Amino acid sequence: QVQLVESGGGLVQAGGSLRLSCAASGRTFSNYFMGWHRQAPGKEREFVASINLGDTTTYYANSVKGRFTVSRDNAKNTVYLQMNSLKPEDTAIYYCAARRPPTKEYTYWGQGTQVTVSS
Repeated sequence: QVQLVESGGGLVQAGGSLRLSCAASGRTFSNYFMGWHRQAPGKEREFVASINLGDTTTYYANSVKGRFTVSRDNAKNTVYLQMNSLKPEDTAIYYCAARRPPTKEYTYWGQGTQVTVSS
């Protein structure tokens, strides 16, 4: 089992920044591919960003590319999502998730943290 706990959400004005953190425990963190997803009210959960095991390759949804940065610190068992130039449409609950390759589906999920961007 892997336990994931997100933090860092809150209320911010459009154009502002937030940094989300996701602390992992229970297994060897560096063995897990980590991702961030979000779910806005009335919408399905969507992919935001992900980072591979060795912090060498990142992926982003087109809607956040150039504004968000995903990173990880394997020594601290933590993955981060730096969000800049926030827009009202970024308002959602943000979830971190983990999967261990070669599994393709994310197996473990955090409880989520609310991000609200006011216009």
